[in-house]
Amino acid sequence: MIIDSHAHIGNMVVLNLSVGKVLRSMERYGVDFSLVSSIESTEYYKPHKRLPFFLRRSTLRVCKKTVRAVRRHPDKLGALLWIQTGKKIPVERLSRFIEKNRRYIYGIKIHPYRSEVAPDDPRMEPVYELAKRFGLPVAAHTGDMACAQTALLFNAAKAHPDVKFIAVHMDLESGNKEAIDLIAQLPNLYGDTTWVPVRSTLYAVQTCGSQKILFGTDNPIDGETHMEFNRAGQRSLCQEYFHEFRDMVSREDYDNIMYKNAERLFGITLSDK
Repeated sequence: MIIDSHAHIGNMVVLNLSVGKVLRSMERYGVDFSLVSSIESTEYYKPHKRLPFFLRRSTLRVCKKTVRAVRRHPDKLGALLWIQTGKKIPVERLSRFIEKNRRYIYGIKIHPYRSEVAPDDPRMEPVYELAKRFGLPVAAHTGDMACAQTALLFNAAKAHPDVKFIAVHMDLESGNKEAIDLIAQLPNLYGDTTWVPVRSTLYAVQTCGSQKILFGTDNPIDGETHMEFNRAGQRSLCQEYFHEFRDMVSREDYDNIMYKNAERLFGITLSDK
């Protein structure tokens, strides 16, 4: 069993991440269920470079489109609602929408890098209130710039012990040690393996336990073969998790990371689908 806790759909500039691409990739590489958020909630396409007006989409519009997509494939896909935090958050309308569509919604996605708002910024409070009200984990991109570091997500998790937080990437391309050490300190802070080398995940298993780490991919950012090759044609890190990693840890640790933690954290019950 494999659950991908971090995949994407949507169209943005040069990226066309269709639902079909996600589903075909899942079938090709044996992924049973994927949680998807839409890149159409992007606010900044580069640091301090806001997306042109004609490409911007409202949070509610993107969330509705995401749910429509997963509603057609509830046995394969679940929604992570990517909430834009660089503008006023439509709390009441989002609340009504989540309540109406809760069965398709598994969590909330925030992207400090693409919104340029830190996880511990006071503007984030409406997001965390929604998460607490509906029991939704918050998955946050970490890495790339100062406002997106796991240390700031740690602050948010410490201030909101009733909300579960996931440090996506565990500080992208950083070596991951600092992020993992922080994850070990709080019961409601988790990490995912997206673009994370296996050696870092092994350190995480030793440091915070396999129950704190979820498998994630960013599928299909590099196309339908994202989980096999990157854009340069090099072997994907996902292949290491599918194959070599299995023999590096216990069966319990492997299952925790590849699907059981996602089942527990997001309330995914594949046997009922």
